[in-house]
Amino acid sequence: MKFEVTILGSSSATPIFNRNPTAQVLNINERLYLIDCGEATQLQMLRFEVRSSKIDHIFISHLHGDHYLGLVGLLSSMHLNGRVKPLKLFGPAPLKEIIDVQFKYSETKLNYELNFVATNSLTPEIILDNQDVIVETIPLDHRIPTTGFLFKQKKRLRKIIKAKAEALGIPVEHYPLLKKGAPFTAADGRVYKSEELTVEPDRPKCYAFCSDTIYNERYFDQIRDVDMLYHEATFLHNMLDRANKTFHTTAWQAGQVALQTNAKALLIGHFSARYKSLTELLDEASSVFPKTELAIEGNVYQIGDDMA
Repeated sequence: MKFEVTILGSSSATPIFNRNPTAQVLNINERLYLIDCGEATQLQMLRFEVRSSKIDHIFISHLHGDHYLGLVGLLSSMHLNGRVKPLKLFGPAPLKEIIDVQFKYSETKLNYELNFVATNSLTPEIILDNQDVIVETIPLDHRIPTTGFLFKQKKRLRKIIKAKAEALGIPVEHYPLLKKGAPFTAADGRVYKSEELTVEPDRPKCYAFCSDTIYNERYFDQIRDVDMLYHEATFLHNMLDRANKTFHTTAWQAGQVALQTNAKALLIGHFSARYKSLTELLDEASSVFPKTELAIEGNVYQIGDDMA
């Protein structure tokens, strides 16, 4: 089952040095989930061949422009490209008003249904539960109401050992029952247990997206033991005062978050425009948590795979 994230934007505040504001696409079993939508997100999608038609859910962490200013343009392009299937949008309550005003004065009526779900920045909530994933909000501590998002894969059914099933002539129609644990009785009367004809599914994996936040342990328990933690790392630790003043995290602190929560891998992003090279940010986070990578635009990260 595919579980991977493609980085579309990794800059904070402004686009600079060929880095764009925050946006990423999570692929879960070929269903795409857009997380934040900074300026130029749809251009990045074209550049990295991410099909907007496969996106049915969009999650906006908060209402600073570098996290949502690309949204209205993307929604409009979906409309112009003939989208008709519904789209679900999750974000702070005022986002609905922002979108309504934009479309009111452009006299735009979308061809598709836009279902808006307001997020709560004070208490964790399950906001999506479908056949593939459960999504929870992660209350963060920023200058305005902000949430991260926790994506937890659901456990899949057992996998058929196809060679054995075919050798026994098991009808394909019986496969769903085997996957659910039912036995199969062969023509000679022998009963085969499900465990003989199937194997355990892949272990469900978990991805935490922690957008803008000051270092605050209140969300640590919720993200404990995730397979991959994306965490903002706006500044180097020598700018801790600036990070605290703007309610951001340093690269060293991001490493601490991953270490304290027992994350299996750390992906850092939301880099300040002051850094042309990101090497120092990577080195600083890695000094605390070795399994750290930079969120580089265009890169695809396999969640649950070992990182160097």
